[in-house]
Amino acid sequence: MIDIIKAKQAFKNYVKKYNSNDKKIALKIAHIERVAQMAKNIAKSLKLEKEDVDLAELIGLLHDIGRFEQIKQYHTFADKDSINHGELGVKILFEEGKIRNFIATTKYDNIIKKSILNHNRKKIEKSLTKRELLHAKIIRDADKTDILYILTFEEMKTVYNKEDISDEKITDEIYKEFMQNKLIDYQKVQTCADENVVHFAYVFDFYFKYGLKYIYEKKYLEKIYKRVTFSDKETMEKYNFMYETVKKYVQDKIEKKDDQY
Repeated sequence: MIDIIKAKQAFKNYVKKYNSNDKKIALKIAHIERVAQMAKNIAKSLKLEKEDVDLAELIGLLHDIGRFEQIKQYHTFADKDSINHGELGVKILFEEGKIRNFIATTKYDNIIKKSILNHNRKKIEKSLTKRELLHAKIIRDADKTDILYILTFEEMKTVYNKEDISDEKITDEIYKEFMQNKLIDYQKVQTCADENVVHFAYVFDFYFKYGLKYIYEKKYLEKIYKRVTFSDKETMEKYNFMYETVKKYVQDKIEKKDDQY
């Protein structure tokens, strides 16, 4: 039995100890709440049983629980400059026992743990069971969908730690990775422009049509693209090409009939 109402209240209680006036904290609280709803919507679109719909929503609620301590201790969202927030979240929930505040039964612990550990990795580990894999895919899609939404409006300073990234350049290594139509390794990011490319490359890692259709209908990619005009001509040419590439990729994917996992 998964009591979502109780879990949501436990989440509200957990974040009370963090400064909600901090823009990064406020951003994460809102993000988590939206991701939980998006995970629920994806699960429903797959016509899963209520148990798995509730579980998907719960995982959405817990996936970024490590972010709050990360922000408190390191003042950054950048895992490469601080700590892996997925691993920190699992430590807080399972080693410190906080998970029981959100759900009484231990029945779903492994699925929750594996989903959180894999939600921010470049690739999902291969040893997962079918159900663990399903929920890992759902949370990854839900998370990326909302990150793309955040990038359409959030202040540049909050996202990139820089108010204006127009003078940044896309490095050759990141451009080459993008051209392989795959998720880009954050560890290779050198500039804010690289980070922007990483966000575009999220679309290559979607598993279900629901999220891709959502970002297409909401025009998230277009809105993100229009927020930046790079002063370096070569970087702007790359940027234009990459935008057209991801836009076509999404269009092609949502036109396909197959939506299985």
